[in-house]
Amino acid sequence: MLKAEKVVPTTCPYCGVGCNLELHVRDDFIYKVTSPFNSVVNHGNLCVKGRFGFDFIYNQERITTPLIRKQPQKPGQRTQAFDRSEWREVSWDEALDYTADRLVEIYQRDGSNAMAVYCCAKATNEDNYLLQKFFRAVFRTNNVDHCTRLCHAASVVALQMAIGSAAMSNTAAEVKDCDVFILTGSNPTENHPIIALQMKAAVQKYGAKLIVVDPRRIEMVNYATLYLPIRPGSDVPVFSAMAHVILKENLYNRQFIEQRTENFEAFAASMEKFTPEFAEQISGVDRQLIIEAARMYATARNGAIFWALGIPESTHGTANALSLINLALLTGQVGRKGTGLNPLRGQNNVQGASDSGAMPWHYPGYQAVDNEENARRWEEAWHIEPGGLNRQRGLTTTEILAAVHPGGVRALYIMGENPMMSEPNLNHTRKKMEELEFLVAQDLFINESGAFADVFLPATSWAEKDGTFTNTDRRVQRVRQVIPPRGQSRPDWEIICDLAKRVENRLNRAHSAYWNYRHPSEILEEMARYVPDYAGIRYDRIEKVGLQTPVPTLDHSGTPYLYGERFPRGRAKFHPLEYTPNAEMPDEEYPLVLSTGRVLEHWHGGTLTRHSWMDDLFPEALMDIHPADAARLGVRDGSPVRVTSRRGSIVLRAKVTTKTNIGVVFIPFHFREAAANLLTTDAVDPQAKIPEYKAAVVRVTPASDEELTAAVESQPRGRY
Repeated sequence: MLKAEKVVPTTCPYCGVGCNLELHVRDDFIYKVTSPFNSVVNHGNLCVKGRFGFDFIYNQERITTPLIRKQPQKPGQRTQAFDRSEWREVSWDEALDYTADRLVEIYQRDGSNAMAVYCCAKATNEDNYLLQKFFRAVFRTNNVDHCTRLCHAASVVALQMAIGSAAMSNTAAEVKDCDVFILTGSNPTENHPIIALQMKAAVQKYGAKLIVVDPRRIEMVNYATLYLPIRPGSDVPVFSAMAHVILKENLYNRQFIEQRTENFEAFAASMEKFTPEFAEQISGVDRQLIIEAARMYATARNGAIFWALGIPESTHGTANALSLINLALLTGQVGRKGTGLNPLRGQNNVQGASDSGAMPWHYPGYQAVDNEENARRWEEAWHIEPGGLNRQRGLTTTEILAAVHPGGVRALYIMGENPMMSEPNLNHTRKKMEELEFLVAQDLFINESGAFADVFLPATSWAEKDGTFTNTDRRVQRVRQVIPPRGQSRPDWEIICDLAKRVENRLNRAHSAYWNYRHPSEILEEMARYVPDYAGIRYDRIEKVGLQTPVPTLDHSGTPYLYGERFPRGRAKFHPLEYTPNAEMPDEEYPLVLSTGRVLEHWHGGTLTRHSWMDDLFPEALMDIHPADAARLGVRDGSPVRVTSRRGSIVLRAKVTTKTNIGVVFIPFHFREAAANLLTTDAVDPQAKIPEYKAAVVRVTPASDEELTAAVESQPRGRY
């Protein structure tokens, strides 16, 4: 007998917009996705991934039974095992006992510095809170990080330095209340499609003026009043030149500066050298465009700045973000509706994972791990003896892999991440993965990183568990179980709790009772007791509509925009800036600049969308190249090319288009057959430790169809 249809509300598992979904289910099968027109986030609109990209749940390559390698792996000899024949299916008890035994063995032999974990921006707040708690409370390590290190880490560091908070200050939908907004380092029509719709409406319906600053001629340029075609890596000169103009023409908000900021004089002095003429020389942007943009933003009643990965993914990403923050403070364009500093988060729960403590320098709620008062507070929360928690800052994602060697990191636990696609300089990443002593993968599929694992723990998808995501607007929303787990897969939080109890028993600790959660709502309540911004959030309060943090009390209705009365650090701080060139600059051997990013149809490392029919919509990597560069290099549209950097080489097809500017090529990073991060440099920003993904230098040469075929066939399988 057929079961009755049910419609279950939940939150989209893809980008940071956090669209509200309705999953239509019959016989435990999701056959359709819609969205309510009264949704406060997306008003019934969905992108192609949100509406159709859920079929990865049913892909035949999904792993739903625990696996252990048939052949034990040795450090330095670890290989990738995509083929199921190289694994043996085991019970959950065997998989978790094996995992606990190996982790405890390494911990007792080498100590906390040998342990490391990658949390996951695709998992729930509850999953991430528990996993960082597990490694901090049990293994006493702060080697805890997730993919925010590879996307917005520099934005986080800069905002904390200047303001004392790291979140998007306003709600994306407030763009309709702007007179002027700056969009830089972001391609929202492909990366945040619903926010792009709101931006287009702001221009077309509400009369806002848009300034686009980007090395690519993205679609939003068609809606812009001004377009500044910036060279990659010249953000600080351009935005500081805008500040220079505002200072020279007395367009700054003196009252705001005097009442709410500090360090203005030192900042203003540092802006003297950033003339529009200097910025034009460095960036290639006409000085008059810079002057006009400065005047337009400074004289707006409500001005906002939106940015994405083009700003932070740089060896000077922190300075890039500070240049934007300086502009907002200089003009007083923060602390009001329709203004603000708005880093658009790329993944569905990168904001929540950060809030939940999935970072090496902070406990949940951005409480510094090297602060004694914070450490004591969390020792009490987690029932740990005084002095038990590690007071040293942990390693970041890139530092974790760099530290893989005898005497360094020996055991790595990966929940849902894929460093073999997302890390820079992948040849180096591969060597480090091979040198690990023990690797655990907790995921849906055996991806490029999971293929190196000793044990695979099958997790459920977002549609098979309960929890919460926090979107780019700081809105905490429900994720609901709509279908039973496939096979023997289990929710991440259940796997973590079961493993933590096993490990603590082996360590003869008496804390196992504190891992007996009955439902994710209890996990969120625990986090809320110690994270002030989440103090007022409970599942029953977000059943219908999410709440925007901070929510300090149980009767608080949420905070649509921040800093209306004060900044978390008291006075916001201006920061003097210097221009620093990119880690690599074009030369005769490598004359082009490579930028990497996403396309509409795919997402992150491809683990989900490349197991979906999204892969049929965009089945192979393409390199965008300007017609002038293509003509000079003898490259035709659709022809194979070889792209080479100082670190590696890939073969893919060229797409000749004016979407990219002369001297710049663009490659998406979703495709293992032509992994863009084989080419990128592992140089990092000194403050945020974020890698440079937007400005590696390369050369492009024509290739043959045979070379392209060989590159694809060299992979173990077409799709994992």
